[in-house]
Amino acid sequence: MVISLFLVDVSMGSVSIPFIDFIQIMLGKGTGVYHDIIWKFRMPKALTCALAGSALATGGLMMQTMFRNPLAGPDVLGLSSGSSLLVSILILANGTGIAIIQQFASHPWSVALAASLGASMVFMVIILIAQRVRDNTALLIIGLMIGAGTSSIVSVLQFTSQANDLQLFLIWTLGSVGSASWLEIQILSLVVFSGLAFSLVSIKPLNAFLLGDSYAKSIGVNVKRSRIIIVIGTSLLVGGVTAFCGPIAFVGLAVPHLVRLIVKTNNHKVLLFSVMAGGASLLLMCDIISQLPGSAKILPLNAVTSLVGAPVVIWLVIRQRKITRG
Repeated sequence: MVISLFLVDVSMGSVSIPFIDFIQIMLGKGTGVYHDIIWKFRMPKALTCALAGSALATGGLMMQTMFRNPLAGPDVLGLSSGSSLLVSILILANGTGIAIIQQFASHPWSVALAASLGASMVFMVIILIAQRVRDNTALLIIGLMIGAGTSSIVSVLQFTSQANDLQLFLIWTLGSVGSASWLEIQILSLVVFSGLAFSLVSIKPLNAFLLGDSYAKSIGVNVKRSRIIIVIGTSLLVGGVTAFCGPIAFVGLAVPHLVRLIVKTNNHKVLLFSVMAGGASLLLMCDIISQLPGSAKILPLNAVTSLVGAPVVIWLVIRQRKITRG
């Protein structure tokens, strides 16, 4: 499914490329305008989709398992909110009147650096709290409150900003996978693979967390250390994607549940790799839909992911109520 959707995503766009030319270009034989369109624009976008989808879905699975909460997503720690805070300060710098920020805003890497710094700041706070708090539920609540606090500051900045700056920030919050260059994809790949490595190390603790912290301790799992490793892995995955693609919603929340409908297991040795493939497939499919096949217009990516994710959340709530009644 990942390979098929990847090829479909690369083949589609506002410019129609003949099938024979597309095959030749993919085999490395084509040249000309079609070659540049595919390798300079469509291929980076499709690779970004695959990386971002896998990262967000894996982060969502780890958060849902660690907190034992089916409605927990990869952004429950407030990392995306931290990125949004610094990006809003950067983009809405004209309203702040700070000259240093205004000079930095013109740098081509400014948004990615600001988003990374914002996620890193929240990450450091979460790590310090995770070392002191023993209860995962308390850590979840603190993460949500950090997100609420940063969102309120962003709202104040939006209220005092100019219309043009506000529009730029709104476009960033809608998410985009089509603006990454090959250099940015290399950096994103390094960050994502580092986060995935932390998730692979956490397979045994994740399986143990399914039955609670007490069970995890009884089989020799260092709960405190495992929790910090999971937080670091999720932070790398979510922070990297948010830095280069903006805050992409619902993928991390919906994919683990969609994959469980197909893969009938809770064993993370199987589930983790299935979720990676499922996240890449879902985001590639959403990108295909957002291109409005046959049209030059492109829908915001978050609008499409929300259309897919919202029914999943509704289904989860209804299913949970049925289980509770039973």
